[in-house]
Amino acid sequence: MGGTQRCAGAHRAGGRGGYYDGMSEVSFPLETGTLLLDGPAGPLEVAVDLPEAGVAPLPVVAIVCHPLSTEGGTMHNKVVTMTARALRELGITVVRFNFRGVGASAGQFDHGHGEQDDLRAVAAWVRAQRPESALWLAGFSFGAFVSLRTAGELQPQALVSIAPPIDRDWDFAGVQPPAQWLVIQGDADEIVDAQAVYRWLDTLDAPRELVRMPDTSHFFHRKLIDLRGAIQHGVRRWLPATVG
Repeated sequence: MGGTQRCAGAHRAGGRGGYYDGMSEVSFPLETGTLLLDGPAGPLEVAVDLPEAGVAPLPVVAIVCHPLSTEGGTMHNKVVTMTARALRELGITVVRFNFRGVGASAGQFDHGHGEQDDLRAVAAWVRAQRPESALWLAGFSFGAFVSLRTAGELQPQALVSIAPPIDRDWDFAGVQPPAQWLVIQGDADEIVDAQAVYRWLDTLDAPRELVRMPDTSHFFHRKLIDLRGAIQHGVRRWLPATVG
């Protein structure tokens, strides 16, 4: 797919927190590339990454959410792209997107509220286009917050939360992660208090797999390959069986 294509057809449900549908006329690309979806605040810039060449594609689409927009977070963040790579190498199709006000996505930062609407819109499009595929969610830092906050509503089959910002200004009360939930946290995170993450997890009844990465900073400097391995090891048993 050459360049960015504009794809109209999203319909906004009335009110914040509504579910977005009517996107079935926006075709899911047959090759890796970028496009623009009509989102709740205007166009949303979306990147679709097909599975790695030579890997049998699986009926799974994972949406990966990026870190805080106001601190330079985009869908091109290296943790986001490494997460996408890890999943693509397993045969999963990955959808990354820029939250409102980032890159070619319209709108302004909305403190996590509108960003949840953005994720809802992208998830609705994925489900309309790929109804035979399981939906997975993943997020890094602020993206982990957004994907966790919407998990109860969107009901993904699996969720990957990387460095969830528990000790910052985000409300994690009442989150409902799925039974298949992988949490990855660096012990030397200079932005998110790792101990606060571990204490928070201990208060939850939800099942999860926690991977603590020693000597690892927030942005996984010099640890991106280790992150890739942690993701692949953590989710492999959740993959559907290949046919043939």
